[in-house]
Amino acid sequence: MVNKISAADARKKFANIINRVAYGNESFVLTRRGEPVAAIVSMQELKMLQELEDKFDVEDAWAAKNQPGEPIPWEDLKKELDV
Repeated sequence: MVNKISAADARKKFANIINRVAYGNESFVLTRRGEPVAAIVSMQELKMLQELEDKFDVEDAWAAKNQPGEPIPWEDLKKELDV
């Protein structure tokens, strides 16, 4: 269940919100002037989202690896990434 709450109201009810997220399996979308700005989710949901992101990263890496073209030399890549 996802609840919307203003950031100002969330500050007033922070302890209650944390308990509802941690033990009640609820999520909250924090709003500012009616616009969503952040979310509070359980650790279980965060881990699931991170695993999903990792899966997409791996799929993207394999797709990039299989694209035709010359590989980028390691030294050039380090310069580009400023490593």
